[in-house]
Amino acid sequence: MLLLLSSVLSLFQCEKEQPSPGADTQELAGGQLTISDASANAFIQAAPILSAIDLAQFEAGRQIFDQSWVAAPAFTTDNDGLGPLFNAKACGHCHFKNGRGRPPILPNELGHGLLFHLSTGTNSQGFPIADHNYGDQLQDQALHTVQREATFEVQYQPIHGIYPDGNRFQLRRPIYTMTNLTQGVLQATHPSPRVANQLVGLGLLDAVAESTLLEIVKQQIEQNTTISGQPNYVWNEATQQMEIGKFGWKATHPNLEQQIAASFAQNMGITSSLYPEENCPPSAPCELIPNGGSPELSAAQLADIVAFVSQSGVPAQRDAEDPEVSEGRLLFERINCSSCHRPSLRTGMHPSNSLLADQQIHPYTDLLLHDMGDGLADQSPAYRANGREWRTPPLWGIGLIGIVNGHTKLLHDGRARSLEEAILWHGGEALDSKDAFMQLSAAERGSIITFLKSL
Repeated sequence: MLLLLSSVLSLFQCEKEQPSPGADTQELAGGQLTISDASANAFIQAAPILSAIDLAQFEAGRQIFDQSWVAAPAFTTDNDGLGPLFNAKACGHCHFKNGRGRPPILPNELGHGLLFHLSTGTNSQGFPIADHNYGDQLQDQALHTVQREATFEVQYQPIHGIYPDGNRFQLRRPIYTMTNLTQGVLQATHPSPRVANQLVGLGLLDAVAESTLLEIVKQQIEQNTTISGQPNYVWNEATQQMEIGKFGWKATHPNLEQQIAASFAQNMGITSSLYPEENCPPSAPCELIPNGGSPELSAAQLADIVAFVSQSGVPAQRDAEDPEVSEGRLLFERINCSSCHRPSLRTGMHPSNSLLADQQIHPYTDLLLHDMGDGLADQSPAYRANGREWRTPPLWGIGLIGIVNGHTKLLHDGRARSLEEAILWHGGEALDSKDAFMQLSAAERGSIITFLKSL
């Protein structure tokens, strides 16, 4: 009864929040999945086109997303099998309200949403080679019977700069210190910090066809500019073949289901059909540690949480007709930010969810890898992505992160404290656009920031 009531309330709320049919096309960021919600709950609302059956699965997925996993065996919950190593006990600890994680504020703070991916390079097929002692991700939490792998601290080095108009700015470069390493020498010489990103519109991005991305690559080559995005070709665990990657900071997963299953395995030590191996350190008696079943995340649970993430509504652009927002959008295009942060894409067919198909969306991404320069380089390659390349992050919802998550820590490691700082860190292929931004007047730069905050 409670689930039915919750579903009815969600349906009423979605109908209430659905933008009017006459709204501006750009304002309908998620096509038919767009909602008019700019509150602290903007990222966790159901899309307005869900049926009662879809809503029931959406609510089931939301419960899994928010519920903490516990050590096995547990007799009062199906959510057991945590660890032995982990970074968080629930999806929502890093992606609070489907939102964005951040670097730690206090020493030894846990569950904040900043992780370290580890590799010692790539093999002949481009597959990342995990650290022999610590695996492919550093875990700073563990069950009480196991030692956690390490702790870390972050400090910031200030970088001072000045615009051509005389206005000053300050950036900050993170410096990480790994301590209390319990499994021997850390062989990965360049641990790659990655903050948990907001989960806006991921189902729609999942439905963008590979042919669309290849057409964007072709267009960028024909334009003969400094912009030269490329797709990452990565391993699909289900099909056992290489496919174009769309998800993750370096586009290392081909679809949303695999991205979610990998997060369960790496972040919480929860096995699934895609990742059946336990996350256990070399020094621990893994065979003696109880698990929560094989797999610990059932196929039904995985399907429910994929439905929750993929069918969450996409907040509409706000104040689209405001003159400053309009000016900022034109300036954004004039300085060529839109070459990588493409305003519009169209989804193709989705293999399991027709609601996501054939939608005109406005995510402000091309889903391709781009060289972002030495300043943002992590020197950690993954498949075709080199140590300077990152996937273009979508910008939809970026203006609501402060409202949803109470902070505005941006870029892959949360070093930027504002949209302005994030822009000023751009280099490589984006250097010309960054330089053009700096040449604008303070009022024009402010218009671009106002436009981005409207997304």
